[in-house]
Amino acid sequence: MQPGLVDGSEPGFRATWLVIAIRCRKGYIAEMKTATFLAFLVAGMAEAQTPATSQAELFKLEDVWNTAHLKGDAEALDGLWDADLVVTVPRMQHIPRTAALSLTRSGRFKFDKYETTEVTARIYGETGIVEGRLHRVRRLNDAPIEDNWFFTKVYVRRQGQWKVVSFHASDAP
Repeated sequence: MQPGLVDGSEPGFRATWLVIAIRCRKGYIAEMKTATFLAFLVAGMAEAQTPATSQAELFKLEDVWNTAHLKGDAEALDGLWDADLVVTVPRMQHIPRTAALSLTRSGRFKFDKYETTEVTARIYGETGIVEGRLHRVRRLNDAPIEDNWFFTKVYVRRQGQWKVVSFHASDAP
C-alpha cells in the first residue's frame, strides 16, 4: 500500500491526516495518523478561514484604506498594497503602485473626506472582491475636488495576508 493523504474535518477546523501504511512481515498493515507529523511534512498548512472571517478582515482593511487616505499615510498604504497594484480612476491614466505611493508621499492630494458606503465583500478562494460607493473630497493645490464613484477592489491573499492588487473606480450618478 502506498502512503497517501486523507482529508478529515471538524467544525471550524480543517486538517489533513497523513496516513502511512506499512506492510509488516506477516501481512499486517499498520497505519500511523499524526497531526504533529503532518505539520512538519506539509509546510505552510494553516487552519482554513471561513468566508465570514475573511469578509470581516476585508472590511477592516477597508477602514485602513480609508483612514490612510485621509491622513496621507503612505506607509499604511504601502503595507496594504501588493507589488502588482494598479489604480484606475476616472480622468486619470492607470497608476502603478510606485506612482501611487509617490503621489501620496508628495502631499499634493489632501483629502477632507474619504467615505465608503454600500460596501460588500465576496471571497473566491484566495481572492476577495470589495465593491461599494466612494465619496471623497480632496484638495489639489488648495482647490477642492469632489468625487462620487462606484469602486471595485481586488484583494489576493499572499502568505496569509490580504493585499490589494487592483482598484477601479467609475463615476456614480
